[in-house]
Amino acid sequence: MEISDRTGASIVQANSSSTMRDVAAYAGLSPMTVSRTLRGDPAVSAENRQKVLEAVSVLGYRRNEAARSLRSGRSHGIVGLVVTNLANPFYSQLALGVEQFAAQHGQQVLIGNTAENLDRERELLEDFASRRIDGAVVVPASDDHRHLRATQAQGMPVVLAGAPPRRSSLDSVLVDDFGGAHELTNQLIDAGHRHIAFLGLPTHLWTGAERLRGFTTAMAAAGLDTPGAMVDHHIPDIATAQQVTGELLDRKNPPTAIVGGNNRNTMGAYRAIRQRAADTALVGFDDFEFADLLDRSLTVAAYDPTELGSSAASLLHDRVHMTAPRRARTISIPVQLKHY
Repeated sequence: MEISDRTGASIVQANSSSTMRDVAAYAGLSPMTVSRTLRGDPAVSAENRQKVLEAVSVLGYRRNEAARSLRSGRSHGIVGLVVTNLANPFYSQLALGVEQFAAQHGQQVLIGNTAENLDRERELLEDFASRRIDGAVVVPASDDHRHLRATQAQGMPVVLAGAPPRRSSLDSVLVDDFGGAHELTNQLIDAGHRHIAFLGLPTHLWTGAERLRGFTTAMAAAGLDTPGAMVDHHIPDIATAQQVTGELLDRKNPPTAIVGGNNRNTMGAYRAIRQRAADTALVGFDDFEFADLLDRSLTVAAYDPTELGSSAASLLHDRVHMTAPRRARTISIPVQLKHY
């Protein structure tokens, strides 16, 4: 069976492998116009775009991405995402934001998990660079970003999510970690609490350092002490947060309120408080599913992790297509207190 162009002239057998020239012939346009249309060039008119899409549909044309990569030297259409803990729902939402943006632009996402290990982060990025993917969004495992310069030197742009660049010039998307922790602590102070504990994150991470700084700054402004025994910033999971909270509550002079440095720490603290039927106030950074079902009031510093991911993917898209300014850019995601 033969397929004809828009004038009725036969151009290709239905059982053959259609090419871009076949699409161009069917649409009555040049191969260059077809190529520009399939790349998403906004300069292509709506009429020509419709002709190309119709031809692609009729002919069943699919771009040969392998050949395209060989010609260009890059695996176009693939972006990487490196996170520190896929088990945390926060990173699942961030990944969803990256994937949604990528899908809108005809891209696929390759995800790697570092478990907060810098060596693993280096390995993943070296692997991504060797695959010659378009670029990568990275949630850094530490404040050492020197290896990212080598990655960029290989032609693979990198955008940081959740931390600013150190010793390198990179685009980044940040959350107002300091402001959120400061507001949470002030809420407790305004409610009359003076003996407040903080369950934080490792301070070699930007989020950990900034959220701790927000807590201590609010306490200092109120003239309150923050003894080391009331601050723990080495909590890796919910179980540890529950254990640490239990130890705090079992003291002779337990805290009357607790600030959770992230959703895992808040959930662990809640379990210990509920287990002991303690009347301890609880606030925390990051929203989480079923927070509204807890049997006590809770305030969280909330923001949209999906927005964080999509914003990072947008910055990366600009770098890949060389439409971004030379100087590094930073996007800040706002935080709002949410009461349950």
